[in-house]
Amino acid sequence: MKIGEAAKATNLPIKTVRYYADIGLVAPDGRGANGYREYDETAVEKLRFVGRARSFGFSVPECAELLSLYEDKTRASADVKRIAEAKIVALDAKLAELHELRDELARVATACAGDSRAKCAILDRFSKV
Repeated sequence: MKIGEAAKATNLPIKTVRYYADIGLVAPDGRGANGYREYDETAVEKLRFVGRARSFGFSVPECAELLSLYEDKTRASADVKRIAEAKIVALDAKLAELHELRDELARVATACAGDSRAKCAILDRFSKV
């Protein structure tokens, strides 16, 4: 199938599918006589896999590692679990950071009078290092 069909089948933008091919993450099966990239079912399956992994927050290099493990039928599931657990730790740290930011923003929003005066606790907070 052509790149547009592969993109539609995987719910990925065409630009993303093209990027993954350009960096060698998921290569098309080849090119048709017209020069267009052609994706077979295996490539589409890999694109879906990468799309799902990206939705869990995995980076492109992490996706490459996961895809390599996915393709390796002699892999140890412990290797996959190690990557997933490292991502959980990173997500927990990001969540903690986001909670702190949310709480701080709530504090300064409450401190802002929200009236016609120029004084604003929110802008004051953003201007401090």
